Amino acid sequence: MLVIGLTGGIGCGKTTITDLFSELNIPVIDADQVSREIVERGQPALKEISSRFGREILQPDGSLDRAQLRRIIFDDKNARSELEAILHPRILTSIEERLDNLDSPYVILSIPLLLETGHYGMIDRVLVVDCPRDTQIKRVCARDRISPDQVQAILDAQCSRQERLTAADDVIDNSGSYQESKSQVSALHIKYLDLAGQMLENEPSE
Repeated sequence: MLVIGLTGGIGCGKTTITDLFSELNIPVIDADQVSREIVERGQPALKEISSRFGREILQPDGSLDRAQLRRIIFDDKNARSELEAILHPRILTSIEERLDNLDSPYVILSIPLLLETGHYGMIDRVLVVDCPRDTQIKRVCARDRISPDQVQAILDAQCSRQERLTAADDVIDNSGSYQESKSQVSALHIKYLDLAGQMLENEPSE
Protein backbone atom coordinates (compact mmCIF):
# COMPACT_ATOMS: atom_id res chain seq x y z
CA MET A 1 0.00 0.00 0.00
CA LEU A 2 1.26 3.45 -0.96
CA VAL A 3 1.65 5.66 2.13
CA ILE A 4 1.43 9.41 1.58
CA GLY A 5 2.85 11.53 4.38
CA LEU A 6 0.81 14.74 4.48
CA THR A 7 2.24 17.74 6.29
CA GLY A 8 2.08 21.51 6.38
CA GLY A 9 2.45 24.46 8.72
CA ILE A 10 -0.20 25.61 11.16
CA GLY A 11 -3.10 27.29 9.39
CA CYS A 12 -2.37 25.78 5.98
CA GLY A 13 -5.64 23.86 5.99
CA LYS A 14 -4.47 20.27 6.36
CA THR A 15 -7.85 19.14 7.70
CA THR A 16 -9.64 20.52 4.65
CA ILE A 17 -7.35 18.46 2.42
CA THR A 18 -7.60 15.25 4.45
CA ASP A 19 -11.40 15.60 4.45
CA LEU A 20 -11.32 15.80 0.65
CA PHE A 21 -9.32 12.58 0.46
CA SER A 22 -11.79 10.97 2.87
CA GLU A 23 -14.64 11.91 0.52
CA LEU A 24 -12.83 9.86 -2.14
CA ASN A 25 -12.96 6.86 0.25
CA ILE A 26 -9.25 7.04 0.98
CA PRO A 27 -8.37 6.24 4.60
CA VAL A 28 -6.72 8.97 6.63
CA ILE A 29 -4.62 8.35 9.73
CA ASP A 30 -4.14 11.53 11.75
CA ALA A 31 -1.05 11.45 13.99
CA ASP A 32 -2.50 14.23 16.15
CA GLN A 33 -5.63 12.17 16.75
CA VAL A 34 -3.51 9.12 17.60
CA SER A 35 -1.50 11.21 20.06
CA ARG A 36 -4.70 12.35 21.76
CA GLU A 37 -6.01 8.81 22.06
CA ILE A 38 -2.87 7.39 23.68
CA VAL A 39 -3.04 9.93 26.53
CA GLU A 40 -6.68 9.33 27.43
CA ARG A 41 -7.55 8.39 31.00
CA GLY A 42 -6.36 4.92 31.91
CA GLN A 43 -3.73 4.77 29.17
CA PRO A 44 -0.16 3.84 30.21
CA ALA A 45 1.24 6.96 28.52
CA LEU A 46 -0.82 9.28 30.71
CA LYS A 47 0.33 7.48 33.84
CA GLU A 48 3.95 7.84 32.75
CA ILE A 49 3.49 11.53 31.91
CA SER A 50 1.90 12.31 35.28
CA SER A 51 4.67 10.38 37.02
CA ARG A 52 7.31 12.46 35.23
CA PHE A 53 5.68 15.91 35.29
CA GLY A 54 3.50 15.69 38.40
CA ARG A 55 -0.22 15.54 39.01
CA GLU A 56 -0.58 19.23 38.16
CA ILE A 57 -0.78 18.20 34.51
CA LEU A 58 -4.03 16.37 35.27
CA GLN A 59 -7.54 17.81 35.29
CA PRO A 60 -9.74 17.16 38.37
CA ASP A 61 -11.36 14.28 36.45
CA GLY A 62 -7.96 12.67 35.82
CA SER A 63 -7.70 13.63 32.15
CA LEU A 64 -4.69 15.43 30.70
CA ASP A 65 -4.52 19.21 31.15
CA ARG A 66 -2.96 19.94 27.76
CA ALA A 67 -2.60 23.66 28.38
CA GLN A 68 -0.64 23.07 31.58
CA LEU A 69 1.59 20.49 29.91
CA ARG A 70 2.29 22.89 27.04
CA ARG A 71 3.32 25.57 29.52
CA ILE A 72 5.75 23.18 31.19
CA ILE A 73 7.49 22.03 28.02
CA PHE A 74 7.29 25.23 25.94
CA ASP A 75 10.58 26.73 27.11
CA ASP A 76 12.22 23.56 28.44
CA LYS A 77 13.87 21.49 25.71
CA ASN A 78 14.78 18.71 28.12
CA ALA A 79 11.18 18.39 29.29
CA ARG A 80 9.98 18.39 25.69
CA SER A 81 12.46 15.65 24.79
CA GLU A 82 11.33 13.56 27.74
CA LEU A 83 7.69 13.95 26.71
CA GLU A 84 8.53 12.96 23.14
CA ALA A 85 10.38 9.89 24.43
CA ILE A 86 7.17 8.82 26.16
CA LEU A 87 4.81 9.61 23.29
CA HIS A 88 6.59 9.02 19.99
CA PRO A 89 7.23 5.25 20.27
CA ARG A 90 3.60 4.69 21.23
CA ILE A 91 2.33 6.92 18.43
CA LEU A 92 4.44 5.08 15.85
CA THR A 93 3.32 1.67 17.12
CA SER A 94 -0.33 2.69 16.94
CA ILE A 95 0.08 4.08 13.42
CA GLU A 96 1.81 0.90 12.25
CA GLU A 97 -1.02 -1.22 13.67
CA ARG A 98 -3.60 0.89 11.84
CA LEU A 99 -1.67 0.67 8.59
CA ASP A 100 -1.50 -3.12 8.91
CA ASN A 101 -5.29 -3.29 9.20
CA LEU A 102 -6.08 -1.22 6.12
CA ASP A 103 -7.03 -2.50 2.68
CA SER A 104 -6.70 0.40 0.25
CA PRO A 105 -4.55 1.31 -2.78
CA TYR A 106 -3.10 4.17 -0.76
CA VAL A 107 -3.49 5.92 2.59
CA ILE A 108 -2.99 9.48 3.79
CA LEU A 109 -0.86 9.67 6.92
CA SER A 110 -1.24 13.18 8.32
CA ILE A 111 1.82 14.17 10.38
CA PRO A 112 1.93 17.94 10.99
CA LEU A 113 5.51 17.79 12.31
CA LEU A 114 6.77 15.26 9.79
CA LEU A 115 9.84 17.28 8.84
CA GLU A 116 10.61 18.31 12.41
CA THR A 117 10.46 14.73 13.75
CA GLY A 118 11.93 13.04 10.68
CA HIS A 119 9.51 10.08 10.70
CA TYR A 120 10.04 9.13 7.06
CA GLY A 121 10.47 5.40 7.57
CA MET A 122 6.85 4.42 6.98
CA ILE A 123 5.99 6.80 4.13
CA ASP A 124 6.57 6.64 0.38
CA ARG A 125 5.88 10.24 -0.63
CA VAL A 126 5.67 13.63 1.10
CA LEU A 127 2.61 15.77 0.31
CA VAL A 128 2.88 19.36 1.55
CA VAL A 129 -0.22 21.52 2.04
CA ASP A 130 1.03 25.04 1.40
CA CYS A 131 -0.09 28.66 1.65
CA PRO A 132 1.67 32.00 2.23
CA ARG A 133 2.76 32.90 5.76
CA ASP A 134 0.42 35.90 6.02
CA THR A 135 -2.51 33.61 5.13
CA GLN A 136 -1.47 31.22 7.90
CA ILE A 137 -1.38 34.04 10.42
CA LYS A 138 -4.82 35.36 9.45
CA ARG A 139 -6.38 31.89 9.59
CA VAL A 140 -4.91 30.94 12.96
CA CYS A 141 -5.77 34.30 14.54
CA ALA A 142 -9.39 33.88 13.42
CA ARG A 143 -9.58 30.21 14.37
CA ASP A 144 -7.82 30.24 17.74
CA ARG A 145 -8.46 33.87 18.71
CA ILE A 146 -4.82 34.55 19.49
CA SER A 147 -2.60 37.46 18.54
CA PRO A 148 -0.44 37.64 15.40
CA ASP A 149 2.65 37.64 17.64
CA GLN A 150 1.57 34.34 19.21
CA VAL A 151 1.09 32.82 15.76
CA GLN A 152 4.48 34.13 14.68
CA ALA A 153 6.08 32.38 17.68
CA ILE A 154 4.42 29.09 16.71
CA LEU A 155 5.54 29.46 13.09
CA ASP A 156 9.09 30.27 14.16
CA ALA A 157 9.18 27.03 16.18
CA GLN A 158 8.24 25.00 13.08
CA CYS A 159 10.40 24.38 10.05
CA SER A 160 10.22 27.02 7.35
CA ARG A 161 7.89 27.05 4.38
CA GLN A 162 10.88 26.67 2.05
CA GLU A 163 12.15 23.63 3.94
CA ARG A 164 8.77 21.95 3.51
CA LEU A 165 8.59 22.75 -0.19
CA THR A 166 12.11 21.43 -0.69
CA ALA A 167 11.18 18.13 0.99
CA ALA A 168 7.91 17.76 -0.92
CA ASP A 169 7.21 15.20 -3.61
CA ASP A 170 3.80 16.80 -4.18
CA VAL A 171 2.35 20.18 -3.18
CA ILE A 172 -1.22 21.41 -2.78
CA ASP A 173 -1.61 25.18 -2.92
CA ASN A 174 -4.37 25.70 -0.37
CA SER A 175 -4.46 29.49 -0.55
CA GLY A 176 -7.28 29.69 -3.10
CA SER A 177 -10.88 28.57 -3.20
CA TYR A 178 -12.27 25.31 -1.88
CA GLN A 179 -12.98 24.21 -5.43
CA GLU A 180 -9.38 24.85 -6.47
CA SER A 181 -8.14 22.70 -3.59
CA LYS A 182 -10.66 19.98 -4.45
CA SER A 183 -9.42 19.91 -8.06
CA GLN A 184 -5.83 19.48 -6.89
CA VAL A 185 -6.84 16.61 -4.59
CA SER A 186 -8.73 14.94 -7.44
CA ALA A 187 -5.66 15.15 -9.68
CA LEU A 188 -3.43 13.70 -6.96
CA HIS A 189 -5.95 10.94 -6.31
CA ILE A 190 -5.57 9.76 -9.90
CA LYS A 191 -1.80 10.03 -9.64
CA TYR A 192 -1.66 8.06 -6.39
CA LEU A 193 -3.92 5.32 -7.71
CA ASP A 194 -1.55 4.97 -10.67
CA LEU A 195 1.52 4.88 -8.42
CA ALA A 196 -0.14 2.34 -6.13
CA GLY A 197 -0.87 0.17 -9.16
CA GLN A 198 2.76 0.38 -10.25
CA MET A 199 3.91 -0.63 -6.75
CA LEU A 200 1.62 -3.65 -6.89
CA GLU A 201 2.97 -4.69 -10.28
CA ASN A 202 6.55 -4.38 -9.07
CA GLU A 203 6.08 -6.48 -5.96
CA PRO A 204 8.04 -9.73 -6.18
CA SER A 205 5.83 -12.77 -6.61
CA GLU A 206 6.00 -15.39 -3.89
